[in-house]
Amino acid sequence: MFDKVLIANRGEIALRIHRACREMGIHTVAVHSTADADAMHVRLADESVCIGPPPASESYLNIPGIISAATITGADAIHPGYGFLSENAAFAAIVEEHGFVFIGPEPRHIEAMGDKVAAKASMQAAGVPVVPGSEDAVRDNDAAAKLADEIGFPVLIKASGGGGGRGMKVVSAPEELAGSIATARREALANFGNDAVYIEKYLAKPRHIEVQIIADSHGHVVHIGERDCSLQRTHQKVLEEAPSPALNAEQRAEIGKAACDAVRKLGYRGAGTLEFLYEDGKFFFIEMNTRIQVEHPVSEMISGIDIVREQIRVADGRPLSFAQPDIALSGHAIECRVNAEHPETFAPSPGRVTDYHPPGGLGVRVDSALYAGYEIPPYYDSLVAKLIVHGSSRNECLMRLRRALEEFVIGGIDTTIPLHQRLVADADFINGSYDIHWLENLVGGEP
Repeated sequence: MFDKVLIANRGEIALRIHRACREMGIHTVAVHSTADADAMHVRLADESVCIGPPPASESYLNIPGIISAATITGADAIHPGYGFLSENAAFAAIVEEHGFVFIGPEPRHIEAMGDKVAAKASMQAAGVPVVPGSEDAVRDNDAAAKLADEIGFPVLIKASGGGGGRGMKVVSAPEELAGSIATARREALANFGNDAVYIEKYLAKPRHIEVQIIADSHGHVVHIGERDCSLQRTHQKVLEEAPSPALNAEQRAEIGKAACDAVRKLGYRGAGTLEFLYEDGKFFFIEMNTRIQVEHPVSEMISGIDIVREQIRVADGRPLSFAQPDIALSGHAIECRVNAEHPETFAPSPGRVTDYHPPGGLGVRVDSALYAGYEIPPYYDSLVAKLIVHGSSRNECLMRLRRALEEFVIGGIDTTIPLHQRLVADADFINGSYDIHWLENLVGGEP
């Protein structure tokens, strides 16, 4: 097993990785910007290295700085967490070229799944259903118009090289198509350095269902059930739950097997998530994330499996510590993403945390790097905590979640805790009758 792992990330996921390493007897190295000198993961790691000033482009995206930090500290492996360089195939290759182990998939799989057009083609070839749309990136407006007419309006223009709603446009009529493609291309180029876009059918009221998989280098692949991530605002997930209230046992087994079969055919290694749109009893693959997900704790809560620990084990060449029949999913789990934002305007709210009291009790977990007196920097993502609650049933989970949200205190800044309190009290959410557009209809889209 590795003796020392460098954590190439920050915030709650850096602390999450540190905890897994500590429980495995692995030493940790924290890298950080000058803005994160007092961050919790920096305080707790065995060693820390400052790799640059506050802007992520000069610190957490600073590949030479990260490699240098791994070299001078004698790290064996590098864990990228999520975001930043976690799905950068070039970074993964550079890590391996310098003699370190990249705790994640092989660079070829990161590259293949990073291009959504290529990913859809790979999954379709593996027998996974995909949303009807273009097989390749669309460059010609006339060809795009013909395809859109064949698919039927409305259609969705999507960036091939990225996500998060950037480079994504809904087109309701033929006369809107050319302008929407041009806008999507500009956004895609600005955000991902790649202006390629593709077209697919726009589904009216789908749910966003994703399947958590883990694979080792010995041909073993398992899934840890599905997560429902349909509560989204501006294409950003807000709350996730597992299992999905929309699926039955037969559908759950069907999509889990399809995900495992596809990943096995790819020869994939590591943790990953296959994301689907689900409507009228049908699943449509949309993308695969080749990293740990923000929402992985809900899968851990219903399975008892430490996904980060398994990531580290399979990266070390070890077989999975369990087979599919060993995985017993129990109860229900919900995760609330708590952001440092105003709960109504969603304006960012960085600043000093004056008071911090996380909720506790049976079935309550808080993943956060906050502490009283911590200064939240304005340079990074606004996620500051994840409240994850487990219950023997969805109703018990909801009751426990309401109680935990009432206990959660983060003083000195605005947070989205009041938004979550509103969501879990809404009749539609309580009944599980929502889709990916429900939250934006409730609270609005762009601020």
